[in-house]
Formats: sequence, structure tokens, C-alpha cells
Amino acid sequence: MLNHYPSWKNLLVAGVLLVGLLYALPNLFSQDPVIEITGTRGEQVGETLQQNILAALERAQITIKSSELKADRLQVRFKAAEDQLAGQDAIAKVLPAEFTHALTLSPDIPGWLTALGGRPMNLGLDLRGGIHVLIDVDMDAAIEKTVERHAGNIRTALRDEKIRYVTVKESGNGVDVRFKDADSRDQAEKVLRSEFRDLATSVRDEGEEFYVRVFMSQDEERAARRLALEQNITTLRNRVNALGVAEPVIQQQGDRRIVVELPGVQDPGKVKDLLGATATLEYRLVHGDPGQAFEAESSGRVPPGAALYHERNGQPILLKRQVIVTGDEMTSASSGFDQQSGQPAVYVNLDSKGARRMRNVTTENVGKPMAVVFKEKRTVGRDSEGKPIRKWVEEVINVATIREAFGRRFQTTGLDNAQEAHQLALLLRAGALAAPINIVEERTIGPSLGQDNIDQGMVSVMVGLLAVMVVMAVYYKVFGMVANLALMANLVLIVAILSMLQATLTVPGIAGIVLTVGMAVDANVLIYERIREELSIGSTPQASIH
Repeated sequence: MLNHYPSWKNLLVAGVLLVGLLYALPNLFSQDPVIEITGTRGEQVGETLQQNILAALERAQITIKSSELKADRLQVRFKAAEDQLAGQDAIAKVLPAEFTHALTLSPDIPGWLTALGGRPMNLGLDLRGGIHVLIDVDMDAAIEKTVERHAGNIRTALRDEKIRYVTVKESGNGVDVRFKDADSRDQAEKVLRSEFRDLATSVRDEGEEFYVRVFMSQDEERAARRLALEQNITTLRNRVNALGVAEPVIQQQGDRRIVVELPGVQDPGKVKDLLGATATLEYRLVHGDPGQAFEAESSGRVPPGAALYHERNGQPILLKRQVIVTGDEMTSASSGFDQQSGQPAVYVNLDSKGARRMRNVTTENVGKPMAVVFKEKRTVGRDSEGKPIRKWVEEVINVATIREAFGRRFQTTGLDNAQEAHQLALLLRAGALAAPINIVEERTIGPSLGQDNIDQGMVSVMVGLLAVMVVMAVYYKVFGMVANLALMANLVLIVAILSMLQATLTVPGIAGIVLTVGMAVDANVLIYERIREELSIGSTPQASIH
């Protein structure tokens, strides 16, 4: 029979439409303003904290929609954005330093629909908003870090050439090397000029002391600052990509700042913690014995070439200033557990340069202790306005005796828990920051083009849809109504596919949908006009359609 389709095809079309309706449905639910509270360094959010927060909100006479305690976070839902902002101030006053909070939007979708995988499509920063972070890069620290690395390389070069020196001291943008006699100074100056061609050198005499200064020129300083900024951008991008954030924007602003925009963020607490995290590891040899460390702490005088640190139990320890390897030389890292002790551990792989340096140091120092320094910018309290106070914390997490030489792969223990080991491994995989960063501005923003633009975008889709449907219904009658049904199905399937793929919708995307609605009936118009031509020459309706 002409124009008769098998039942399975009709059922297939109906099934596709039902699935499309199901997965397009989440976009109809409203977005609730939410405050998420998460713990740092493995701290768990419990019922006690939940009760304290709810009591603080009640004292501030702030109405909430609901509060939900999940595995690792607390979600407090509000009815309006004004309540969310007021609730942020109330929560900040009672929130301990071990926890962090962030603002976000979360759809109020029924549990059964979520269980089926139904999620609304992501909206871009110009529609939904998201987290906007402005990061300042500490360029002075980048120069200091570069100079410190040069100082260590200078010591190594002079020892390799067996040139005796008195001190190697970092000063400003360079390193001052002091010698006892002019001959040693001149010999060292030739070696350093040859070894460090990208640095400038100068000599000077101060009485019976002879100096060689190795320093960076202005061009080299600018290059070091530029490279530090570029590496930080790359590192932050790797960290964001590890979270799977849709369509992130990470770009340079000025000569020392980075803008990070994360639209459609589903886990703002984790994102905020990861962007602000600057944890890394340093491996150093231990200097002297414990008695010297206690004496240095009590007297305030640290021996030359050493630095005073503290272990996690508060015990002082002296470490050599020269760093063996840092996070810069680590190519990969994974978390696990030590097979002997069962403690959380981080397994580290070094690049060829770091592996060679580690093997040389461990070969020369078998039987001596080596320490692992954990460096992290940590929240230590809150100011009078409830804003977190962050400062650098450096602590020795592990001291072990070098039993044998090792190089490329080894493990580090001494971490508090498995979550801290996992977080540190993630940061090391993403790459070490070339310079410390400070979050100078962090906020959850609404639609940057305004709610009016969102409403106008939806109105444009509806007006375009209705206009096309009216024209088709008036001009083609019943056939036009069939085309209208197909047009609505087309729109539903577009929304469903965007939702299933978790695509990001922006203002240009809305314009594309409007254009699609206007052009989707082109094929119907061509087919219907062809049918009219066949009817005009005397063909039967069935033959004309066929």
C-alpha cells in the first residue's frame, strides 16, 4: 500500500519522542540558589556543623528551602538570591577555618528523574553565570624562586670544578659569591660566565673579600615573569580540565593576573579549593642532628646553608637550603597505600633531570636522613568580616634514612589521610605552579547579560516557533499541522540532545536555535509544493504524496 509505514517504524518514532521528552524535561525545573559547605584536608561535614549553620541562619531570620547533608558536603537551598547572599554572611561567621563555602545554583529535579540520568543542559557564563575568579601571580616570588635555583646550580658548578668559595648568597635578582682570593674569584668568574650564558656577571672587591655577582638582566627578568605567568595559566587549565568543567575560560589579564571563568559549575567547593591550592613537595637533606635544631630554635641563629623547619608534631628540624627536587621535576603522581605500613602514600615519577639529580644525591648520601617538605597555602582563620585568612605553611611530613640510591620512581608517606594523598597527587599531576598565586576576587555571578536577555532569548524562540506554525497552518492546512508537530518534535529533540551531551548553551546558541526553527520547515515546504504540482496535473493524492 502506498504511503503506509510498518508499525515498528512508527513505534521507533514514538519511542524517540518519548525519550526526548524525558531528557528535555529537566530544563523546565527551576534553579535554586545554594550554598555548599565542604571540608578541607579531609575534614568531614557532620550533623553538628549542620545544626550550627541552621541555628545561625535562624538567628539571622533567614528562611531556607531545605538543607541536605551529603557524603562530603552540606547543601543549603534558599528560595531567593537575596536570602542566599544574606545567608553567606551568617554562615561565614560560624564556619570553622577547616571548612569552606561557595555560592552556586542547583536545579530542583525530582530524584527519579536524576536516577534516570536526566540533567539540564549547561548554560554559559553569559546566561547562567558561574564562578568568576581573579588570580594575582606573585611575580617577586617567581624571581626569588628562579634566583634560588640559580644559587643551587652555581654551588654545584663550583664544586664540580673544585673551586673553593666562602659563601653563595642570594641577593635581589642575582647571586653573590664570595671568595678569599682574587685568583679563585677570576677562575670562578670564567666558569660561571661559560656555564650561565643567559645570565650577566660582574666582579667587585670589598677590602680582602672578592665577589662575583651572577644576575638577571631586565630582559631576562621580564622573560622569567612571562614564563611564570604562562606556566601558571597552563597549570590552572590542567587542574580545571581534571574536574571536567564545561567550557572554562582561563586567560591572562594584564602582566600578572589571570581570569578564570567556570560556567555551569556543579562542584564549586572543590573548584575553589583546587584553584587556590598550591600544595607541592620538596626533597631536602637533613642538616646536623636534632640537638642543633633545638638550639637554633631557642637562639634564633640558624647555621649557614641551613633552614629551620618543623615536623607535623611540632618538633624542629634543620634542613639544607639546597633543594634536591621539587614539583617542577615530577612528571606523574598517583596515590595509594604503603605496602609495609599501610599509610597513605604518593607515588612519584621524576623527569630525566630530576631523576639524575636525585640519584647523584642519594648515591653520595647513603645512610643519611632526607626530609620531605609539604608546602601549602592554608586557611588559618577568619577576619572580623568572616573572610578566610590564608598563609603559607611549610612542614616536614616525612624524614627517612637513605638505604640505597634511587632515582626516577619512589614513594612519599607521612600524609594525614587518603584524601590528602589523592589531592596532592592530583596537584602534582596537574603541574607545579611556577609562582605562588593569591585569589584576589572570587564570586558566583549571575547572567552577565542580565535576566532580561535570557527572557528575550526565550521569547524570540517562542515567537519564531509560533510565527512559523501559524503560517504553515494557514497556508497548508492539515499538512501544515503535521509540519508543526514535526517542528515541535525537532525543538524537543534539540534540547534533549544538548542535555544528554551536557553541551553548553550560550546567547549565540539561542540564536542558532531560532535560526533552526525558521529553517526546519524548508523541506516540508518543498515537499508540499511538489505535491501541489502533482495534484494540479491530475495525479491522485496518494500518487502525489508517493
